[in-house]
Amino acid sequence: MSRPPVVRASFDATDLVIDNFAGGGGASTGIEAAIGRPVDIAINHSPQAIAMHRVNHPETRHFCENIWEVDPREACGSRSVGLAWFSPDCTHFSRAKGTKPRSKDIRGLAWVVIRWAKTVAPRLIVLENVEEFQTWGPLRKDGQPDRRRAGETFRAWLAELDALGYTIEYRSLVAADYGTPTTRRRLFLIARRDEATIAWPEPTHGKHRPHHWRPAADIIDWALPCPSIFDRTRPLAEATQRRIAAGIRRYVLETAHPFLIRTDMQSDGHLRGLGSLDDPLRTITSSGGHALVAPTMIQTGYGERRGQRPRSLDLHEPLGTVVAGGAKHALVAAFIAKHYGGPNGHFVVGHPMSATLGTVTAKDHHALGAALIVKQNFGSKPCTGMDEPLHTVTTQHNRFAQVTAFLTKFYGTSIGADLQLPLPTVTAIGRHLGRVMVHGEPYAIADIGMRMLQPHELFAAQGFPRDYEIAPEFNGKPLTKTAQIALAGNSVCPQVAEAIVAANLRERDEAAA
Repeated sequence: MSRPPVVRASFDATDLVIDNFAGGGGASTGIEAAIGRPVDIAINHSPQAIAMHRVNHPETRHFCENIWEVDPREACGSRSVGLAWFSPDCTHFSRAKGTKPRSKDIRGLAWVVIRWAKTVAPRLIVLENVEEFQTWGPLRKDGQPDRRRAGETFRAWLAELDALGYTIEYRSLVAADYGTPTTRRRLFLIARRDEATIAWPEPTHGKHRPHHWRPAADIIDWALPCPSIFDRTRPLAEATQRRIAAGIRRYVLETAHPFLIRTDMQSDGHLRGLGSLDDPLRTITSSGGHALVAPTMIQTGYGERRGQRPRSLDLHEPLGTVVAGGAKHALVAAFIAKHYGGPNGHFVVGHPMSATLGTVTAKDHHALGAALIVKQNFGSKPCTGMDEPLHTVTTQHNRFAQVTAFLTKFYGTSIGADLQLPLPTVTAIGRHLGRVMVHGEPYAIADIGMRMLQPHELFAAQGFPRDYEIAPEFNGKPLTKTAQIALAGNSVCPQVAEAIVAANLRERDEAAA
């Protein structure tokens, strides 16, 4: 991540730094980047979370137990607390929680902040939660929040902190503004009881700022296979198909600049991407298909095994003719699909790869949608791309009829053209059903792939370092994928934690001077 230089400052050597509700270690990672040393204590009730935290933060003292079972005085001994970070369970307050009432213990987890403030009086307290935390109030008899008393408990909680001598400020921050490739928005509360004023970090990324928001494309592992939706033994749910079709239309067919990557079509029937067409500086190698050596594209399989050099292509020129046996050339137009509903019964389509990834949740709701597009011969011959009639196309990656039927199912035939007929007048964008223009040349969608984002991609979206260990051994086996995704969705974005702590350390140093 590129960001302006940060003045590194540490708490006094004897001051403890504590991460409550530590999870897999997002807050700890950010705090450590700000203070230049390990977090002293991490507390979480989940053995899986502690397993991940321990392997990545081995110098930290870990408490794997209920937060209420940890006595602050015993944990801290005679040492003062410089920083106590709290990220209590937010599912009760989240918009995505559903209608099931949460237990009283979960709803009241934030009261543990008051306990720590009363017993060990941390100089600096930071709390992270969803924005709806501000609506914390009493429940009705049915266990649901009483909207007439929304915010009542939150205000009482603030009053307790104030009575203990803390100056308090809170505001919502978007992780993307600090270099994290996700639009995750969270409420952050800062409370301090020293002479320094509360400081909020200046955003570094976004419009009219030093850096652009990081796109979702940054965190995608393009080497992973993206299986065809037509090869599934169990058909996708109707709502999922509709989302994919809507994404294809919005982010491939009807966009002036679809996000394109080169791809290697493997014998196992999967598509493996080899990098963005807009990123020619990245060197990517592959055992077959294409290998990118910036700024040219290499065609493999053309005699280099007999001592000849591989052929080179100008990346700004159209690719050559696609052949049936192995498909030596192909591009993939990719987008992010979101597998959850929206307000008023409407589903969420997703967003383009150039946009920052949406909020990562504890369940795998994000998917990569991919449209395999191949060069077409739009002349007097049928538009198969292989100079043969459509009905004779049987190769694995040339499913023009299936793609057309799939898109037509949701959008009808009026927006497209019969694939057996010559292409009508093509606009600059190429808005015909199943067709897209690439560098002024017509391509057609030959297959559609989809896969859920993998844990390492979700952790990357949250801003974790690439070498962060997310599959530590737990009960003799690597941590499950489900557990990894849950820890990613519940994690704090390290860049935001770093920015908040660093800003307040600088403020404290300036006040002391």
